[in-house]
Amino acid sequence: MHTLLLTLIAGATAFAGCALGQGNQSSVPNTFPHAWPGQPNGTFSPEWQDYFEVTQKLPNITGALPRSFAGNIPVNRQGHPNDTLFFWGFEKQGSNGTLTAPADANNTDPWIIWLQGGPGSSGMIALTTENGPIHVLENGTWVLNNFSWNHLADTIWVDQPVGTGFSTADSTGYVPDEDQTGEDFVGFLSNLVKVFPSLATRPLYLTGESYAGTYIPYITKHIFQTENPPVKLRKIAIGDGSLGSLATVEHVPVVNVIETYPAVIGYDQDVFNYFREQSHLCGFDFNLTYPQDGHFPTINLIRPSAPSGLANSLQEPTEFRTRTASLQTTISEKFAASHDKRTLDARAEFFERREEGRREWKRDLSGRANGTIDPFYGCLLLDELIDYAVNFTFPWSNGDFDVYDIPDATSPEPFLNASAFFNDNRTRAALHAPTSKDWIRNFNYPFGSVHDRSKGNQYGDPSVEPIAFLSDLATNASAANVSIVFYSGNDDSLVQHHGTEVIIQNMTFGGVQGFSRKPSTPWFDDAGAFAGIVHQERGLAYVLFAGAGHLVPEWKPAQALVFLREFVLGDSLNGTVSGTIVVGGENATLANDFLPGGNEIFYGSGATQGTSTIPTATQAAWSSFIATATATHPPLNAVNSASTAGMGSIMGAVVVSIAMAWLA
Repeated sequence: MHTLLLTLIAGATAFAGCALGQGNQSSVPNTFPHAWPGQPNGTFSPEWQDYFEVTQKLPNITGALPRSFAGNIPVNRQGHPNDTLFFWGFEKQGSNGTLTAPADANNTDPWIIWLQGGPGSSGMIALTTENGPIHVLENGTWVLNNFSWNHLADTIWVDQPVGTGFSTADSTGYVPDEDQTGEDFVGFLSNLVKVFPSLATRPLYLTGESYAGTYIPYITKHIFQTENPPVKLRKIAIGDGSLGSLATVEHVPVVNVIETYPAVIGYDQDVFNYFREQSHLCGFDFNLTYPQDGHFPTINLIRPSAPSGLANSLQEPTEFRTRTASLQTTISEKFAASHDKRTLDARAEFFERREEGRREWKRDLSGRANGTIDPFYGCLLLDELIDYAVNFTFPWSNGDFDVYDIPDATSPEPFLNASAFFNDNRTRAALHAPTSKDWIRNFNYPFGSVHDRSKGNQYGDPSVEPIAFLSDLATNASAANVSIVFYSGNDDSLVQHHGTEVIIQNMTFGGVQGFSRKPSTPWFDDAGAFAGIVHQERGLAYVLFAGAGHLVPEWKPAQALVFLREFVLGDSLNGTVSGTIVVGGENATLANDFLPGGNEIFYGSGATQGTSTIPTATQAAWSSFIATATATHPPLNAVNSASTAGMGSIMGAVVVSIAMAWLA
């Protein structure tokens, strides 16, 4: 019998407002669900629907919302009854009773689950800033979202793994790895469908973004491994997903990032060739062919070798560094740390970079036989690119670089923070949320109760990356009639689309490795505007969003809803290989390795206060250069020396900041 505990710790029900904080890692949080008035006794059943229904007025929310249900449901992990996942589910807009419908094998209405990434980020972030029905604005006010995904189907946003957001876990109950995450989620689903019986047989569309690219394959694997799975999985959709290793998703695509937005290096040809050389030396320049010829080798990610504060700080995950402090401040601290050591090497590094500025970064390829890997960065090329931009390229040199959205150079960025809303006691009561903790956006230690990067990947996750079993997963998915969708925002640099394309070409689905044709079919939004590229083969769809960053539904909400309708819930054939043709046609201008980004970069403090527009002459000169540089992918030591003689000559058309006073 799996019930929510009514009596957990003496005095817990009298909790007023001082919840346990999770930001302090000096002690491991011990959290538990709260038994609100009206909670039924006994096992889960439809009797719990009335309890979970959100009937109280939510603070600062005006306008009518569809019926919704919220609360904590246990994951059924033995010995850990307080391990629960928090959910907030909304019925389809305009419907009434779809979630509470009785079990009916003939009910084919789709339903959606959304998972956030992080790892350890709350699903309520998406609900309140991306694809949910209510959105918080920069000034703390709230509006309704006309592009919420529950306009098309019942949608449930979930905080997971245990301990994330409003989900709870005892101090020894955090997940040790992704297999436990998968088991926990299946346990959660088994209880969820007891409360909402129709969900057991209706087709489930499991969706999410970022580190959900790791969660969802493991959850799917465990659903397939369950003898009588609690749900009928129909499709998985992963956006900008962490499907592979750190090297594959973050550092392999760096040259593609520059090709997409050459403004990040000030259109400097020397700098482009430097990063291209480093990519080659690191073994990142994979040759994608259609069909793919052979598998790619395992990447050995070379770490920084120079003993400096700069190199040491790069051991922090890129995402962690960018979301915890101003990146420019972080970089300033790196140089200060090096300078304070007072060693000759550190002082030389500090003064050279301060006094010579950008010139120190420009590499003379002709004088470096075979090339060498930069000892200060190793093959952490995304980190090096970010550091270059915030040091030398306007407007990122104003203060920050948004790895989630390249053209956003505001510093600080407008912050969409729902914390005050969720931690308001009125909201807490309305959502049947726990009183043993405060809701926070990002949870630092989902794996084994500590953020231990000495084991596993950069986030302390010891599990193998999904790419290791994606081919087997795809085989099982085909057998179970489950389709797979990978989608990417073209303006994302943290999990850039080229990394996803590498993963697709290195996996087998439908009995064949990779796509047989290069993705080059356009898709359009409801206004008829170009929205990106789509390609579909053998049960796997790949969709690229033009003008969207890492958080696709936030930056392109209307297009994301069309995508959901056509390619996730729907079965649009656009981009599908059918015999010798591709439905929707193939556009040669879209068949390049990169989709050019926009020509405007936004900057300001706390809001967009200015726009840097790239002159057409600069764009034309760069296009001419890049066409020659990448046409045949010649060996890097065979680049025409005449072409390098005039490198940087187009810089006059671009404003580049080389001020380094903030390092003094």
